[in-house]
Amino acid sequence: MLKVKIVNKSKWPDPFYATEASAGMDLRADLEEPIVLKPLERILVPTGISIELPVGYEAQVRPRSGLATKKGITIINSPGTVDADFRGELRVSLVNLSSEPFELVPGERIAQMVVARHERVEWEDVEVLSETERGSGGWGSTGSK
Repeated sequence: MLKVKIVNKSKWPDPFYATEASAGMDLRADLEEPIVLKPLERILVPTGISIELPVGYEAQVRPRSGLATKKGITIINSPGTVDADFRGELRVSLVNLSSEPFELVPGERIAQMVVARHERVEWEDVEVLSETERGSGGWGSTGSK
């Protein structure tokens, strides 16, 4: 298990895995009072937490499927990336894509965070890339069924 340092200045518990097989941990809105997010409005929501990831890891901040599907509330820059050298408060950029106002209440679970390893690359300049069956096909080139 990876140990990650956390500073939690919110009133809410540290993020945790809801089940044994969960990949993500919920992030909560660290608000003093409810906020109404109007249709198509964007807001940067504080979480009250800061983390210290080891080099070679990132935290991905992703939408919560229930909020997105049922209420139209999602993350603008999804997934948001928290780099290992960032030490500020985690904040979540939410947008209301529905036609109805949404009341965001203190402590509401607004996003999920997945901590993952990543690789750094060293570019090798070449004139030609290797051939594959797919080639340069993209944007639906493999079909819809």
